[in-house]
Formats: sequence, structure tokens, C-alpha cells
Amino acid sequence: MTDSTAADAILAPTKPATKPARPHFSSGPCAKPPGYDPARLATDVLGRSHRSKLGKQRLQYCIDLMRELLNLPDTHRIGIAPGSDTGAFEMAMWTMLGARPVTALAWESFGEGWVTDAVKQLKIDPTVIRADYGQLPDLQQIDWSNDVLFTWNGTTSGVRVPNGDWIPDDRAGLSFADATSGVFAYDLPWDKIDVATFSWQKVLGGEGGHGVLILGPRAVERLESYTPAWPLPKVFRLVSKGKLTEGVFKGETINTPSMLAVEDAIWALEWAKGLGERGLIARSDANAAALDRIVAERDWLGHLAEDEASRSKTSVCLTVEGADADFIKKFAALLEKEDAAYDVAGYRDAPAGLRIWCGATVDTADIEALGPWLDWAYATAKAA
Repeated sequence: MTDSTAADAILAPTKPATKPARPHFSSGPCAKPPGYDPARLATDVLGRSHRSKLGKQRLQYCIDLMRELLNLPDTHRIGIAPGSDTGAFEMAMWTMLGARPVTALAWESFGEGWVTDAVKQLKIDPTVIRADYGQLPDLQQIDWSNDVLFTWNGTTSGVRVPNGDWIPDDRAGLSFADATSGVFAYDLPWDKIDVATFSWQKVLGGEGGHGVLILGPRAVERLESYTPAWPLPKVFRLVSKGKLTEGVFKGETINTPSMLAVEDAIWALEWAKGLGERGLIARSDANAAALDRIVAERDWLGHLAEDEASRSKTSVCLTVEGADADFIKKFAALLEKEDAAYDVAGYRDAPAGLRIWCGATVDTADIEALGPWLDWAYATAKAA
């Protein structure tokens, strides 16, 4: 062995002996629930019309499971919408905004997307309050005579609102919460939320393509009392003859849903029901705590969201010392090649770093097993 070969052998990082059993750490679509097997999905409804008696029963059952698991009050309606969380949130914006001034909060990519829609598409000239990635804007400066748009949990920045205390009970405007990485992971105060949207593909680990729209009574009142100035596409229309189209919230979807995706969501919801909402939250909390320990033990790794009170417990975004986009791409590719971690590079619009999903469908043991592999990938990428 030459001197250089011996030195390379000494410096070459050693691969850890144990890999995460399920290396699925993507922030959407997210890891399937433990024990998931597509062969266990109910299939009687496949090939049937979603408007058949059976189709409507399954859609209603899916809605009922969501209501039960979220402890959602009877005053709130749940509808299944096309286009994932994006479609559901845009449906809310296009049908309800324009009745009063609007404030849009943006501290990550999707919040910025709602700003773009409000400014360039709806042209309603909102007040925009921004914060950099990793930060949360001053929530006390919001004028609640306005409608307010915000993300409950910023999937691309790892920053969340700490609670609902900043939303006043006597608000004149409506609160619009894009809660796609927050529903089922936090105890949401439904009395503070007039409109909420999410997708099954996040905390439930369901399939993409379908969104969920939750409307409180004040949102329903807005829909029935206000007609927007702009044309509404068919897939956004929630009102007929001045009244809410109640069928949308009883499983009569506006357009054809994938019944396979619905059955997949039902399987995830039944799994989640066995844990209860508190159990789901506890799993996310345990995963985030395990990742916190990994970060605390490494000088080269940090949280993009420095304030723990507003740090996400699901889409956790990490900084890597000295890393740029190319380094992170190499880092993530090394982990994927070894089947040690999939899809952990940060969001393309975010600062270069890692993003580790810690939602309830991930097992804490897999987060713990990830730590040594992060060390290996970091050392290997640096040595390359």
C-alpha cells in the first residue's frame, strides 16, 4: 500500500452499521404510515362512480374520520377539493377575498405564492408583511379589520406560528390558514381559524392531488353574502343561488376524485384513529426532539429556525456549515445512493440546507439512526 493510499484509507469515512428501516424523510409526499400495504386498501369502490351510493358513502366516511380525528366542531364544514393544498387554498382566496382589505404574511415559499396570487391575479393590493427564511414576522402588528392569509407551518422554512393567541376572538376579518404541514401535528384552535386547508400527503402520508377545505361559520357567511368581482372557474364554485353548496361538504365533490387516493387516505385515517390526535402529535414531538438531539451534538449542523417557539416539529429545516446548493445536492445524493435517507435536500427556494420530515408517520428510531449517516455524508462530501 502506498503512503497516499494508506492516508486515503485512514481519512475515508466509515459507513454506519445501521440504516433507518424506512428512509423516507421527504416533506411531501411524506412517509406512508407504519405497516402500510396497498394490498390492504378496500377496493370495492374502484371502478365505480364517485356519485354512486357506495362512492358517496366512502367520501363521507373519509370526511367523518377527519372530523372525528381533529375534534372539529359541528359548526365547521369539511370538503374535499382538487389540486392538493394549493387548490384548496386558492379556492378559498378566489371565492372569499375582496370583501374587505387583505393582509398577507410571507416567511417562506408558499406564503409568498399567496402574495403573488393576491397581487398579480386577484389584484387586490394587499398589505404584505414578510420575514426572511427562518424568521417569523411580528404577529402583533396585524390589523384584524383585514382578512389575513398565512401558513400555520411553513413547510419550506421550518417556521410555524407558535399558537393561535395572536388571532383575536373579536376579529372583523377572516383568518385563512394554509395548515398543510400543521393539521394532525398540532392542537389547532378551531375557534381562531375561519378557513383552513391541508393535503393528505403531509402528516397522514396520503397521496397527493387532493386538498381539504375546512370552513368555519364566518367563512360560510362570507360566501353567502359576498360575490367576487372576478369570474370563478367551475372547480372553485362553492355557492349556488346565494347559498353554500352543502353537497360539497357531504362527499359530493365538485369534480371527479381519485377513489384510490380516497381509500389510501381512509387507510391512513383509520391508522391515525388508533392513535388519536394526541398520539399523532406525540409522535411528531418525539421525532422532532430526536432530531434536536442530533443537531445539538454537531457543531456543523444547525436549525434554520433559531427560535424554538416558532420552529416546526414536522418539516424541520437545517443549516449545514459552509454548504452551498451544490454541496447539499451531493450530500443528499450520497444518502439516497446508500438507501439511508431519501429527499432530504432543502426546498429549492430556501437557503441551502437539509429538510427532514418529522411528522407522525416517521418512526423515532429512524430519526435516531439517521444521525450517524448525516455525519458520514457530511465527511464524504467534504472529502470529495
